Amino acid sequence: MKRLVALGALVALTASACSGSGHPATSSSSPPTAAPREETKPAAERLPTFLPGMPRPLSPTDVWAADRPGQFAKAVRGVPLRIYVPNSGSNTVTEIDPRTYKVIRTFRTGREPQHVVPSWDLKTLWVNNDLGNSLTPINPVTGLPGRSIAVHDPYNLYFTPDGKHAVVMASNDKQLVFRDPHTMAVQKTVPVPCAGVNHADFAADGKSFLVSCEFSGQLLLVDTAAEKVLQVLKLPGMAGMHAPMPQDVKLSPDGRFYYVADMMSNGIWVVSTHPPVAIQDFIPTGKGAHGLYVTRNSRDLIITNRGEGSVSLFAFATRKVVKKIKIPGGGSPDMGGVSPDGNVLWVSGRYNSVVYAIRLSTGKLLARIPVGKGPHGLAVFPQPGRYSLGHTGVFR
Repeated sequence: MKRLVALGALVALTASACSGSGHPATSSSSPPTAAPREETKPAAERLPTFLPGMPRPLSPTDVWAADRPGQFAKAVRGVPLRIYVPNSGSNTVTEIDPRTYKVIRTFRTGREPQHVVPSWDLKTLWVNNDLGNSLTPINPVTGLPGRSIAVHDPYNLYFTPDGKHAVVMASNDKQLVFRDPHTMAVQKTVPVPCAGVNHADFAADGKSFLVSCEFSGQLLLVDTAAEKVLQVLKLPGMAGMHAPMPQDVKLSPDGRFYYVADMMSNGIWVVSTHPPVAIQDFIPTGKGAHGLYVTRNSRDLIITNRGEGSVSLFAFATRKVVKKIKIPGGGSPDMGGVSPDGNVLWVSGRYNSVVYAIRLSTGKLLARIPVGKGPHGLAVFPQPGRYSLGHTGVFR
């Protein structure tokens, strides 16, 4: 691979306009003329607009405000807390009781399950059997699987904020496939000009979402309602590093920036959200930066550094890594989620056939639980939040 020279950050500047009367100055002998009153738009016209049908954010300054401890939706009341682990190399899913750290059951799925994804309405967990070309539903009340549905190349799965569409990240097919969120019938297929579409997150208004392309080092801005690609952004190479390989994507609490993990550049890119999207900064976090998760108080971003067996905590306010937790003896922390109370990070050990439970306040490893081969997109369920945008649990 060619080594690319690091590019300067592209800073999007906004210009503010000053208003005046527009009249020539009066002479000193003339009586003063009052400046004309500035027209104001009705309050309704000044309010932000959202994707029709999506639930409005609980806070205008925090898109993650619905994820506080205890804020469970009615749909998950009475659902037992479990850790669902897709074992890509074993073609199985393992379920763990987080109170005892014991395995409850392991069942077979289609070939190469990649992620366990909560549905928009929180009533179903979908196992993405990528090479098996199917989705296996799990009933979260019983923890038992149902009959699989044929879906081609479901590497990852998301849901639009209005709950009207599932979006399959068809990595090998180089497509975004919009489907019925319940039956998974195809609604529209969108070819993409990149390789390895895998992760995404939605803008605060739900009107667009940013998608990472793992194998071509690109990002796609997609129009949610029109279901079309609006912009393709190429990540710049870092001097002395391999070509970029973007992974997880997460929106900042204030909705102004996307953070994109890059496992080859060993950190996170900061990308503006307003079209056209632009790169603002790059922050090193650790070797093999991979999964991104927001803490329950919306203060920090959790980054799993798969290549060095560590977890970084990045403060949104200062844009600095404020803490790094190293897994004793090393490991390969990949994908997972935060416990409902916000105290524990549950994450798969991709190349170690284990699941880690890490206390975020102290960095203590609470458990290292053996599972199948190649554990990947682990889901903690249920979690606080009104609805799911997909992946291993992006709740708002």
